[in-house]
Amino acid sequence: MDSKKVALITGGGRRRIGWNVAETLAKRGYSIALHYRTSGSEAEENVQQIVKQGGDAAAFGADLTDEKQVGTMVEQVQKRFGRIDVLVHTAALWHPKKLEEVTAADMRGFLEINTLGTFLCCQQAGLAMAKQPEGGSIVVFGDWACIRPYADYAAYFPSKGAIPTLTWTMAVELAARNPRVRVNCILPGPVMLPADLPAHEREQAIRGTLVKREGSPQNIVLAVLHFIENDFVTGTCLPVDGGRSVYAPDSDH
Repeated sequence: MDSKKVALITGGGRRRIGWNVAETLAKRGYSIALHYRTSGSEAEENVQQIVKQGGDAAAFGADLTDEKQVGTMVEQVQKRFGRIDVLVHTAALWHPKKLEEVTAADMRGFLEINTLGTFLCCQQAGLAMAKQPEGGSIVVFGDWACIRPYADYAAYFPSKGAIPTLTWTMAVELAARNPRVRVNCILPGPVMLPADLPAHEREQAIRGTLVKREGSPQNIVLAVLHFIENDFVTGTCLPVDGGRSVYAPDSDH
């Protein structure tokens, strides 16, 4: 068995938060299992970059709404690297849609990807960690705005609003099997806003923070490292939002 620690990063195909976490952990000596769903070529490129920098990495494809595929992915990661010490679950679906246009299929899509996908990954990777004497650390992602939702995301917010409860539940369940398995949650604010986000929405999001600027991927990475490295923290949800969750400059956002 490889003595290096192993991190499984979901949603790591495209160069967003998952990739930034993967790159940082690789530089810290972790072997990286990089999950993708449809971005296979991008994931392989990311793997090759880690390898060129002297790290160890491999890509694993899976539909995270399918329990058999999630279970197979976890088994493949264990077979390739020997263990799983960290799960950082960043895979998610996010896009606006007016309430009048939201369908049952939209709701199912968000709930399956954002809620069920998170559950299955925590369940399968967490139970694998529970069998390891050293346990492991799981970090999932919610959304600060679930406590003060804004318009046009009526299908999205319920799917993310379940994540804190899922975090607390998994922290209790997995600790009962191995006290060294910890589960925590990050609630991001305006970090890596989509490139196609209208300028007025971008300005509004930034104006709504106390720090008056958009966050960087490194702000999220530092929060992930905190949860991984501080072994006395579990069942916690941490806003990384520039103060957005405690500041309401506009009544409508």
